[in-house]
Amino acid sequence: MASVQSATNRFSDKLMQLLDQVEYRRVETGEDMEEVARIRYKAYKAGAVMHLGDDSPLLIDEVDFDSHAYVFGIYYEERLISTVRLHHVTPEHRVTSSGKVFPDEITAFLDAGMSLIDPVRLAADPEIWSEMPAIPYLTLRLATMATDYFQTDRCLQMVKPAHSAFYKRVFDADFVASPKSNQGKFIIDLMLMATRVKEVLPKLYERFPFFKSEPFERRMMFDRSGDPLTVRPTARLAHFGSSRIQINPASIIG
Repeated sequence: MASVQSATNRFSDKLMQLLDQVEYRRVETGEDMEEVARIRYKAYKAGAVMHLGDDSPLLIDEVDFDSHAYVFGIYYEERLISTVRLHHVTPEHRVTSSGKVFPDEITAFLDAGMSLIDPVRLAADPEIWSEMPAIPYLTLRLATMATDYFQTDRCLQMVKPAHSAFYKRVFDADFVASPKSNQGKFIIDLMLMATRVKEVLPKLYERFPFFKSEPFERRMMFDRSGDPLTVRPTARLAHFGSSRIQINPASIIG
C-alpha cells in the first residue's frame, strides 16, 4: 500500500511540474478555433473515431458557439497540444453532445433537477501523444474546474469502452449506459459514465493535487463578462498555499 501511495505521489509531482509549462486558453476567435479544429481532425483521423473527409479538415459546428459551451486549448511551451469542449448542462439549458447519443439517460438526470458538465471533443495532437501520456490529465483538469465553478451534480464521460477503466480509476465514475453505436458521425461504440461530483471531488484533490485550482483561475476560465485570457494553472498555489510560494498575480495571466 505504501508503494502505491509513493507511486501516486511521484506521479502527482511530475504532473505538477508539467503544469508549470502549461497555459489554458478559452477559444472564441476564428483563428484559434481553426487551430483547435485542426487538432480535432488530426486526432480523430489517427484514432479512426469519426467519418472524416480529406477535403474537410476543419471540425467546427454550431454547438461550439452555444452560450453554455466552453472550448479550450491546452498549450505546452506555447504549442497547442490538446483541446476539449465543456458543456454546462442544466434543466433550463439542455444543449449537450452526450445527449445526442444517450438522450434517455441525460433527460433523466435533467428531469431530476441535476446540473451537468459534459466534456466532449477531447482531442490531443497525435504527434506528441506518445511523448506526453499525461495529456488526458492536463486536459481533463478543466472539467474538474468546471464542476467546481458551476457547482454541478455530475460530470459526464462519454467514452470508448476501453477507456472506462481510466475514468473509474481516476474519477470514480459510475456506469450509466451500455456501449452503443452512434449512427451519425462516430464510427466507434460509446458508453456513458458519470462522476458524483460532491462525493468524489474532495477525494480526487487529495489523491491528485494537480487537479486543484484557485477560485480566481476558475473565474478567469469560465466568466464571460471579460475577454478570453490565456491563464496559467494555479494548482501549485492551491495545494501549497501562498505562504510557501511567492507568486505575482499578474504572472497567472499570459
